[in-house]
Amino acid sequence: MHNRRLPRRGIALVVAAAAVAAPAGCALEPEADTIVGKRSLTIGVKADQPHLGLRRPDGRYEGFDVDVAVYLAGRLGVPPERIRFRTTPSSVREQVLQDGTVDMIVATYSITAPRKTKVTFAGPYYVPHQDTLVRADDTSIRGVRDLEGKRLCQVTGSNSWRRVTEEREIKARLVRVDTYSECMDLLDQRRVDAVSTDDLILAGFAAGRSGRIINAPFTDEKYGIGLHKGDLAGCEALNRAITRMYQDGTAARLLDKWFGKSGLKLTTSIPQFEGCS
Repeated sequence: MHNRRLPRRGIALVVAAAAVAAPAGCALEPEADTIVGKRSLTIGVKADQPHLGLRRPDGRYEGFDVDVAVYLAGRLGVPPERIRFRTTPSSVREQVLQDGTVDMIVATYSITAPRKTKVTFAGPYYVPHQDTLVRADDTSIRGVRDLEGKRLCQVTGSNSWRRVTEEREIKARLVRVDTYSECMDLLDQRRVDAVSTDDLILAGFAAGRSGRIINAPFTDEKYGIGLHKGDLAGCEALNRAITRMYQDGTAARLLDKWFGKSGLKLTTSIPQFEGCS
């Protein structure tokens, strides 16, 4: 038999046909934009939220979100030594996912409809409630309605202030800053009257300061894990890992570790997932 060589154009057509004919689930190359199968991960976390995401003077990160991130990465096959944490303020969370600076975000990132147009969310991995922190000597604020006319801290990139002034149409006077740690400084300096956001965030700050949580929650905030838009495989893998985290007792242990002394009512049952999209 003569072994006649195909011309270059013929070879290209054969390769293209083979690619088209490959059965579903047998892609010639793995999906590039998914966290599944990665050997290492860059994870966005907060650096200024005590008990959630805090960067220590030695450069290490600690807190509930950090521990959750380490656990979930481990379930994906990535050990702690191959995790790189990156400080990710609220104002840049969508940006760093879109430009590939981070692979995923575990940073008190509430799942909302507008954000879901830009980000794929796994979870939620926990559902806290929005509450309000005031100075210890302030008895004038007992509930969200008492924020009318008060100076309320507004953090860039956060939705918490919207829950007050837009959803409930309470005419608080907004004082804009970049981070919640700045809010706490302004509260101590009497330049704002209140900080309203998720109770876990407030509990972390209250543990080291003189402010008090008024214990008048008024929303559910679904903490999700932010992924590149369209990473459905990563979302599904993380949802399985979150389920396991609650089933094996890790979630309850971490919540008690970081918030057991806060006085908050902590939920240790598996949250209802939003679904991957």
